[in-house]
Amino acid sequence: MNVLNRWQIIINPTAGNGQGKKKWANINQLLQKAGIQFDHTFSVRRGHAAVIARNAARQGYRKIIAVGGDGTNNEVMNGIMKQQVVPSNEMTYSIIPVGTGNDWIKTHQIPKNTQKVIDIIKKGKTKCQDIGLVTYLNDGQQGRRYFMNVAGMAYDAFVAKASEERQSFTSNQIMYLYLVMSCLRSFTPPRGRVYFDNKTDEDNYYLVNIGICKYSGGGMQFVPHAVCNDGQFALTIARNFSTMEIIKAVPKFYNGKCGDHPKVDLYHAKSIRVESIDKEPILLEVDGEFLGGTPVEFTLLKKALRIVVP
Repeated sequence: MNVLNRWQIIINPTAGNGQGKKKWANINQLLQKAGIQFDHTFSVRRGHAAVIARNAARQGYRKIIAVGGDGTNNEVMNGIMKQQVVPSNEMTYSIIPVGTGNDWIKTHQIPKNTQKVIDIIKKGKTKCQDIGLVTYLNDGQQGRRYFMNVAGMAYDAFVAKASEERQSFTSNQIMYLYLVMSCLRSFTPPRGRVYFDNKTDEDNYYLVNIGICKYSGGGMQFVPHAVCNDGQFALTIARNFSTMEIIKAVPKFYNGKCGDHPKVDLYHAKSIRVESIDKEPILLEVDGEFLGGTPVEFTLLKKALRIVVP
């Protein structure tokens, strides 16, 4: 069977607290009604969606749809980026969102309504967005991960790590805000250096965020100046906040005005490196997943992924 013009659909059955599995029958029916030709596979473990995507490219598929949330989104994208059959921007990617937060879709104004998303997929309008590649350390071993939305360091990653340990969901807006507040007392802003382009910054950091798209943490805008295909990272550095200062500043991280705060600086950069000055590493998460810590290096891949957009 020639699969070149067929979609490979990768479903995460656990996405959205089980919504991936519950909604698949209806999604399947709507896809067939729309006349979209596809095959489908369910992921069965963490990281499996990336393996399915990589194998799909080897099998001849050039169009992939994820059914899931931001975590599934990141896994499938990593599979597309890691395959070596064709350039990544010759693959076409879309998502039918069933997660709890679905932050990545907000930048691209992709609706949560399944029928509306399928209509968009059928129309076939696409554009390319940038992708980030990050290298980091985890238990002394170097790791590499692609990301398509936002990477967070210091407190953002501290919360992601706490969420992972508590088996919570940082993509849920209410839960994320609860974790942000509950972790404040146990967090000490680490001292580090940020190298970006030809600049160097040294301070105690509450947040260091690196963005390709704008939204994370259930609708927060840590990088409101991000443009997904402008060939540069959006960099936000938030310095040593007190507990009360961060509580007062929370609305600015939702309304896109965090750059107005005197302890927050917004930059653009094509490459970024973050190092810790203290003994403890500065922690890292990307697209909501805790990875490890410093030294961390970010590289931008321009217009590396073709996505379906309204």
